[in-house]
Amino acid sequence: MIDSYAVFGHPINHSKSPRIHRLFAEQTRQDLTYTAQDVPSKNFKTSADNFFSHGGNGLNCTVPLKELAWSYADHLSDRARLSKAVNTLARQPDGRILGDNTDGIGLVNDLTLNHAITLSNQRILILGAGGATRGILAPILAQQPSQIVIANRTRSKADTLATEFAQLGNLRSSDFANLAQMQFDLIINATSASLSNQLPPLPANLLSADACCYDLAYANEPTAFVRWGISQHARFSLDGLGMLVEQAAAAFKLWRGIQPATSPVIALLNSERHLPPSSA
Repeated sequence: MIDSYAVFGHPINHSKSPRIHRLFAEQTRQDLTYTAQDVPSKNFKTSADNFFSHGGNGLNCTVPLKELAWSYADHLSDRARLSKAVNTLARQPDGRILGDNTDGIGLVNDLTLNHAITLSNQRILILGAGGATRGILAPILAQQPSQIVIANRTRSKADTLATEFAQLGNLRSSDFANLAQMQFDLIINATSASLSNQLPPLPANLLSADACCYDLAYANEPTAFVRWGISQHARFSLDGLGMLVEQAAAAFKLWRGIQPATSPVIALLNSERHLPPSSA
């Protein structure tokens, strides 16, 4: 029987994951199927039970299912335990389900390997204090930046994350207004503002010389945050397509034990978009 994988989400029609994993399978000569299934939150447990009981090997889970997948897993990787969210489920030889979160390592790999952006000893600003930020904090802190500031409209949510992850590195919290007079080497947008073509309320002069901007969201056109980064003369102003491919590669390796090459897949997907050179 052919090994089967899927991505669960709601909505899911826009997902590039099936195509990415098919490209990985072709490249590595793996015989598998990977489908997209529209699964609302209320149906998650039943759908996951059904998938695995019928021989399914692994699942990816997108918004709004990552917290449910975290609860569903029989055991968790360290990074999933910290993030309190799971984007990858894998059926183990003993039948138990492992939950992992590959979002953070996907981001780190895109930044450091694909764009040669250094994270160690850098001042990093993360915009937003929701689940997306929680999922990327530990892998970024493992790169030993000099400081991370988490900024959020509601300061208390940023305070909570800064306290919870304090043992992993130098973390501070802020609201957007108090960012004035600060400068950063890398700004990561982990808010949902780009999905509605909006920007967080950012003061001017946030970027140091040679600084970079990165939006976890991605689209066929530059997001509002990517456009802002270009307007602020960032060295790179990138969106999250590379992170999407890299987190998929980490999931693929977890499932198949093989690391696919991500560069040709990222290049192919970028060639189908309409991005200016400074944001590609």
